[in-house]
Amino acid sequence: MTQRWLDEEQQRTWRAWLSVSDLVPRVLDGQLQRDAGISHAAYVVLAMLSEAPHRSRRMSDLARRANQSQSRLSHTVARLEERGWVRRERSVDDGRGNVAVLTDAGWDVVRSLAPGHVEAVREAMFAPLTPEQTRLLGDALEAVLERLDPDRSLRVRDAVD
Repeated sequence: MTQRWLDEEQQRTWRAWLSVSDLVPRVLDGQLQRDAGISHAAYVVLAMLSEAPHRSRRMSDLARRANQSQSRLSHTVARLEERGWVRRERSVDDGRGNVAVLTDAGWDVVRSLAPGHVEAVREAMFAPLTPEQTRLLGDALEAVLERLDPDRSLRVRDAVD
């Protein structure tokens, strides 16, 4: 059986994707570290809570949406609790699960960080692209997502930025 390698265009695209998927989070981490002393992963937790009804989510749901393991999320939430931006409560639905709640101070942080973060995303991802390239990139990424997650059950978040 003959091995099928990536063709030249596929190899170019794959390597560009690997670099972009590494560099964009680094750029966003840098911006958030400068502006608030937090990681992009912590910002995503705050953002996911800010978008939730009553600014709260079950920890298991939050872990999925923030693309973090339960253990990593627990550490992230603990650091956010220390700052007074998040608190944990028992679920009122069943009393068994834990819920993370964005505090008023946390809400203020999200509101103050969001404009700078959106600008960092825009500068890193979209400034080098024409509107047509942006549309094509979105279409291409949606096609890959559809192949990897046809029932949409694995998608980690619908909106962050």
